[in-house]
Amino acid sequence: MDQDPVRDMVTIEDESGNELQYGVEALFDMEGASYALLRSEEDTILMRVEEDGEEQFLVGITNEDEKEAILVAYQIAVDAAPAE
Repeated sequence: MDQDPVRDMVTIEDESGNELQYGVEALFDMEGASYALLRSEEDTILMRVEEDGEEQFLVGITNEDEKEAILVAYQIAVDAAPAE
């Protein structure tokens, strides 16, 4: 079976108002915050999951150093406990 399993899909609106579809690759918590790793055929992005009451929404991370630190820590965690 060569196909990836079906993932939850989300629609992200970019700065120009274009709607882009992403599959949810991973949801994880780190240093008291929640993050979503999203993947499309062309791109992989990291977003912070924030809550307002009972609603959740995704917020882009603009600080490249913060983004890199989160991705490195995520990769270390995945390497330490790989999925079967």
